[in-house]
Amino acid sequence: MELAYYSDYAVRLVNTEEPARNKDALTSVDAVRELFGTNASAARRATDADVTRFRSVRGRLRAVFTAADEGDETLAVDLLNSLLLEFPVSPQISGHDHRDEDDRPLWHMHLADHPSNATSGYAAIASMGLAFHLTEYGVDRLGLCEAAPCRNAYLDTSTNRSRRYCSDRCATRANVAAYRARKRLETSRSDSTGRTADASQESTTAAER
Repeated sequence: MELAYYSDYAVRLVNTEEPARNKDALTSVDAVRELFGTNASAARRATDADVTRFRSVRGRLRAVFTAADEGDETLAVDLLNSLLLEFPVSPQISGHDHRDEDDRPLWHMHLADHPSNATSGYAAIASMGLAFHLTEYGVDRLGLCEAAPCRNAYLDTSTNRSRRYCSDRCATRANVAAYRARKRLETSRSDSTGRTADASQESTTAAER
């Protein structure tokens, strides 16, 4: 498993909140456990106390995405480094799959956390995964959706660094809004041109009289 895979942990956590819509899905220990996905053993460590701790880490991770989205690379890196220092991990080789008929393990690099609680474990993996993504692809590959009021975090993996939205749904919504705005502008210009032409015609008629 590529270490950059763990960057999805960061996106998953950040997007549990939609500040502009005043929505927060991270309201219970069950919501915390869902963030771990198939990692059931890690999810079982979660307690009610982790809800508040997860929210705190979420705010710090969103700050990384915000700094990157605003083009402040140094701040994004500094914020992420502070998380890495606070929530350390260790690389570990794991062979849970097999690559051939000889039953030889298919070795992978994983991140081994040593958490005192569920939040520490999740934050460590999310931060390290995001760090790998940032150093591999660049700070400008961390973004916030431009389809207001969404502002969900996303990781741009496009070949031409062109991603601007967190999902196809937001991209479609933004395109529709832009189309409607153009049509309103065209209509406004047409009406204005029509009124100008009418006024000009009236002036000409008056002068001929």
